[in-house]
Amino acid sequence: MATTADIKNGMCLDFEGQYYFVVEFLHVKPGKGPAFVRTKLKNVKTGRVIDKTLNAGIRIDEVRIERRDYQFLYKDDLGYNFMDTETYEQISIEKNLINGVDFLKDGEMVEVVVHAESETVLYVDLPTHVVLEVTYTEPGLKGDTATNTLKPATVETGAEVRIPLFLNTGDKIKVDTRNGSYVERVKE
Repeated sequence: MATTADIKNGMCLDFEGQYYFVVEFLHVKPGKGPAFVRTKLKNVKTGRVIDKTLNAGIRIDEVRIERRDYQFLYKDDLGYNFMDTETYEQISIEKNLINGVDFLKDGEMVEVVVHAESETVLYVDLPTHVVLEVTYTEPGLKGDTATNTLKPATVETGAEVRIPLFLNTGDKIKVDTRNGSYVERVKE
């Protein structure tokens, strides 16, 4: 058991039956009245951020989590299958627990966040940026770099990304997995 004095950014809490990460916190000692802690908590499952004010000194339930590196192997009827690169143990994870699942390609290294005591998977994080090949888009024209206009393109994972007009099928691009946006063209 921890108290509000132990709160720090990135800490995982069991609060009202759900798991939350501390995004931001501030210890406040007003001139009148008792001290309190103002926090921003991010729900592990939904990603929703809530503001919560806690009285100073109350007990909070800290959840011990571990971040482990896994490699994506394949997708089947049970879900997405990953392998621990150290123990070669394989696990299957549901689609809804994977952030940026549309940009997941074979052999990709991901970070799996696991509840340490119960060994349950909380969520899976892809790298912030991945390099993908454009498998289909309308042909681009030389000189189409002046405007900031975007066109739809399909990448090797099957996801659709909006890319600049000058890019063509076969080009490699860097994509932000958090929001699916085009970052830059990758030259060989």
